Amino acid sequence: MVGRKKGKENSLQCKYVLPDGIKYMRGFVKDTSSAALKADDSEDDDVEIMGGSNPRPRRTMPEKQEEQELTLTNERFLVPEMLFHPVDLGMNEAGLAECIVRAVTACDSYLHPLLYSSVVLTGGNTLLPGFKERLELELRPLVPDEFDLHVDLVDSPIVAAWKGASLVAASPDFQGWSVTKAEYEEDGTLRCRQRFLQ
Repeated sequence: MVGRKKGKENSLQCKYVLPDGIKYMRGFVKDTSSAALKADDSEDDDVEIMGGSNPRPRRTMPEKQEEQELTLTNERFLVPEMLFHPVDLGMNEAGLAECIVRAVTACDSYLHPLLYSSVVLTGGNTLLPGFKERLELELRPLVPDEFDLHVDLVDSPIVAAWKGASLVAASPDFQGWSVTKAEYEEDGTLRCRQRFLQ
């Protein structure tokens, strides 16, 4: 098996350099080719503040500070696999496809066709290569044949939930949909039930 070979023979193996907050602000996969290592050694240590053009002053690194590296092989695939089949890793939980089916089934039956035709992926994990295709493959056998299934990945999945919440909060009807802290402290869950079950 490819994943069990050792050293350079293992094509799955990669080295991931952790961010240290001084030289590297973001982690990255290290290219172990000699040309890349030479280019990396000659790289300038100036770091720009994310989202801006003002350079951050250079910080002096302690002498002989080594990069913190993680060597990864099969772990690169085991973590994303947990989202689809947590049982394989010893967790007695439903996978992502089963959770979607349970959520849709909990809604009124007349909404099922609409919900299955508009599955929207948000969050950073959806940027994993092949995530959308894998979810469609896992979900299709669980969805009744008479329903269309459409899984869509938004343009910027990391901030999509925040954008949606900000649109709801900016809506003029938001005050009528929400329960304030003072109202909750006065009436507790009774106020929530009265407000949301109308």
